[in-house]
Amino acid sequence: MSIRLNVNGKSMDVQAEADTPLLWVIRDDIGLTGTKFGCGAALCGACTVHLDGVPVRSCQTPLSAAAGKEVTTIESVASTAVGRKIQAAWIAHDVPQCGYCQSGQIMSAVALLKDKPQPTDSDIDQAMSGNLCRCGTYPRIRAAIHTAAGTKGA
Repeated sequence: MSIRLNVNGKSMDVQAEADTPLLWVIRDDIGLTGTKFGCGAALCGACTVHLDGVPVRSCQTPLSAAAGKEVTTIESVASTAVGRKIQAAWIAHDVPQCGYCQSGQIMSAVALLKDKPQPTDSDIDQAMSGNLCRCGTYPRIRAAIHTAAGTKGA
């Protein structure tokens, strides 16, 4: 079946079943491999993308749910001022270690700052709670978000 998607500002038709996970369409059909497969159960956040600005776990989001919505992946996150601030803060704080979870972490952080430009530690913890980092870079993630927001952490 053909489904029209708008991914990173580009309209395209993809050939896939409506219940195909969005993650596999993004990676395999469209060729954008920045969005990662982690657990396949929407528990780790490595596959986080935005649907109309809202972070979702693409491994459990059916393709049909993305039809008619704007899908944003890590590949275009720097097209916004918030995305650029988050990416710069990630670099300044040396957040990534292995880097595998980082695209999902960044996507969640961008959504947080768009919703709450001046987040508290509690806001950050809540927004980022669905993103796991096996390397344990949580303190640097929090510091980077505060830097991007221009706030000070606790």
